[in-house]
Amino acid sequence: MNVPLKRNAGLAVLALLASSSTLVCCVLPAVMVALGAGAALAGLITVIPQLIWLSEHKTLVFGTAGGLLIATGLALWQSRPLPCPADPGQARTCMRLRRWSVVLYAAALLAFAFGAIFAFAVPWLA
Repeated sequence: MNVPLKRNAGLAVLALLASSSTLVCCVLPAVMVALGAGAALAGLITVIPQLIWLSEHKTLVFGTAGGLLIATGLALWQSRPLPCPADPGQARTCMRLRRWSVVLYAAALLAFAFGAIFAFAVPWLA
């Protein structure tokens, strides 16, 4: 198995998790309030008080997620020309891992963009 491709898949998963934190920090509260579930949000914050910390430190959350996205994007870009093994089974696994890395990275980018819109653009427009 190609070690850089395994590393890229791990980076993509890490970037997806970091980007998901942007959704929890900023999109979840905004959507809950918009849907009229402010009381449910208050109950959620009572159960998980770390949500307040994430919201208060959203620049740190977005900075960390953005840094991971940049590192993952660079790793994926640099590993593009790497050859897959000659063995057909390992070559299929290699190509599947490449596709999953790109899909996870795209999902992470989408989550980051969606979170950034709710965290920075929507409050600025209001």
